[in-house]
This record gives sequence, C-alpha cells and structure tokens, in this order.
Amino acid sequence: MKKGIKNVKVMVFSFALAGAVLTGCGENKESAQNTSKEAHESIPQNTVENAEERDEVKEAESEEVKETEVKEDVAEGEEIKNAGAEEDKMETAEQSTETYEDNFAVDNEAAKEFAQKVKEATANKDLEALAALTAFPVYVGLPDVDIVEKREDFLGLGAENIFTDELVKSVENANIDDFEPCMAGFSISDGGTCNINFGVVDGILAVNGINY
Repeated sequence: MKKGIKNVKVMVFSFALAGAVLTGCGENKESAQNTSKEAHESIPQNTVENAEERDEVKEAESEEVKETEVKEDVAEGEEIKNAGAEEDKMETAEQSTETYEDNFAVDNEAAKEFAQKVKEATANKDLEALAALTAFPVYVGLPDVDIVEKREDFLGLGAENIFTDELVKSVENANIDDFEPCMAGFSISDGGTCNINFGVVDGILAVNGINY
C-alpha cells in the first residue's frame, strides 16, 4: 500500500516538473518574440525616411549632372560652329578689304598684293590657299575638266594636278609690278600659255581662271 502511494507521488511530481519545464519554455519563447519585436520597433522611423530622402537627392543630383553635361555639349558644339563661321568670315575678309565696280577700278598696288598671294599659294602648291582666293564656278583648263562649280570639287582635283610644273614656273617668273587692267582682268604669267587669271567678281578680287 505504501508502495502504491509512493508511485502516485512520483507521477504527480513528474507531471509538475514537466509542466514547469513547458511553462519555462513558453516564457522563453514569448520573451524571445518580445525581444525581436522590441528590436524591430526600436529602429527609428526617420532612418527609413532619411534613406529615401538620400535616394531622392542622389537621383536629383544624377539628373542635374546629366543636364549639365548636355548643356556643355551643346555649348561646345555651338562654339565650334561659331569658330568655323568666324574662320570663313576671316578668309572672305582677306579678299574683300576693298570692293570695286570693275577691273578698271582696281589700282596697281591692290592688284599686285592679290597677285603675290596667288604666287605664294602656287609656289607652296597649297591648294587650300588657292581655293580661298578663287571665285566659283571657275574655269580650269585641264583635260576633261573645264568649269569647276564648287570649292570641294576644286580641292578634289588634287594639288598634283592643279600645280603642274609648267604652271608653277610661269607664275613664279611672272612680273606683277606693272599690271595693265582689261575687261578679262589680270593675268599672272611669264608670257606663255600657262597662267592664273584674276579679276573683280562680285565686287572683290578673285581668281577666275587657270590656263595650261
């Protein structure tokens, strides 16, 4: 009888112990959950808001940089374009410091000055320089050429074709001190068939023909 009572006490004690263990585990789990919740709630809301604000600021700064780069590219393009236009004006100004009604209105000094530029371009075989002194369309007496309509076409003929040995020699030996104006203009030549002619075109002096 005593033995039965003892067994009952052992069972009761065991159930009580198991309950205590389960209770402890439940409290620990709840405590862990509360701790996790408290940790999550402890993150300041303004931290998230600040992060969003930083992203917005970075995006705005990126857009501003892109806009600035575009403006700089446009400005650079305009600057190059304007520089090209100014260069063209300068080239034209070299030829048009004075305007004339016709070839007979050109004084000898002006004719000599222009002829000297042609002589220098020819001596250096500088086709760009000669093109800058030429009015288009222009007559070029090369085989299968005749009239050259545009500056680009003139340059496309090539310096080796334009500046033949005969032409270079004739222009080099030409006397440009005493020009006699005529309806056709002025001729830079040593007296042979090869020459470069110039005259008044649209009020300014310009090369208007090359003969071979």
